[in-house]
Amino acid sequence: MSGEPSPASAKWGDLGVRALSAAVLIPAVLADVWAGGIWFHLFVALIGILMAQEWVNIVHKDNPLQFALHAAGAMCGALLPLDVGLPGGIIAIAVLTAFSAIAAAREQPRGPAWRYLGVLYVSLPGIALVVLRNDPAYGIAAIVLVMLMVWAADTLAYFAGRIIGGPKLAPRISPRKTWAGMGGAMAGSALAALCVGLALGVPALWMLLIVAAALAVVEQGGDLFKSAMKRYYGVKDSGRLIPGHGGVIDRVDGLVAVATAAALVGTLRAGIAHAGAGILLW
Repeated sequence: MSGEPSPASAKWGDLGVRALSAAVLIPAVLADVWAGGIWFHLFVALIGILMAQEWVNIVHKDNPLQFALHAAGAMCGALLPLDVGLPGGIIAIAVLTAFSAIAAAREQPRGPAWRYLGVLYVSLPGIALVVLRNDPAYGIAAIVLVMLMVWAADTLAYFAGRIIGGPKLAPRISPRKTWAGMGGAMAGSALAALCVGLALGVPALWMLLIVAAALAVVEQGGDLFKSAMKRYYGVKDSGRLIPGHGGVIDRVDGLVAVATAAALVGTLRAGIAHAGAGILLW
């Protein structure tokens, strides 16, 4: 019918809403990254709590005990490293994960494995972001690099998938994802890393580009993980908080995966005390 928008116009209209949301959110996020300190910790805690609410709403049907455990895990990941250090935060998250698993098993002994992953999913990325940001020399650079890689990977994957199309990456999980989109994500992440690397004069830049391309695969994996969870529970979006993007989990699925992987790479490269610099100083 003439009054209905065409699929193409709806597609690009959706892109416009996504771009507007990004234009509002990105400056606020970057300002918080620049501020650092307690403000960054509180921001990470807030994101984790919002993720916890969405996860529990989908997986645990708004169970108040599970929300308390998941939200506590998110706060432990973001805030405990301030006082008791990284090991204390990890121990607290492990305890909360065990309590959540016991409660889920008692409520539904033969339920899906998703019920046991939530506390880890909303809390470990918080620790990763804090570890990256708290590096004294390269904290801001590490976080900005991770964010730029994720945004560039997501954007180029979107355009490559829409324009090139082609074979599907994981049709049973996410019908829209294509191998062309994966290639676009790797190219976008590498391009972002190249810009940051040149600006900072990073030695062995080629290694950073390899890491960036690999982290783009992680970014796409984070999106597929979220999509598999939503498909299992039959939901389209994790929430409705962000216009054009759905919920918080829908927006940060790739970021939390990449941040966790980047912190791990940094830790393996430079040790826990300098994990934020490890991804940059090759």
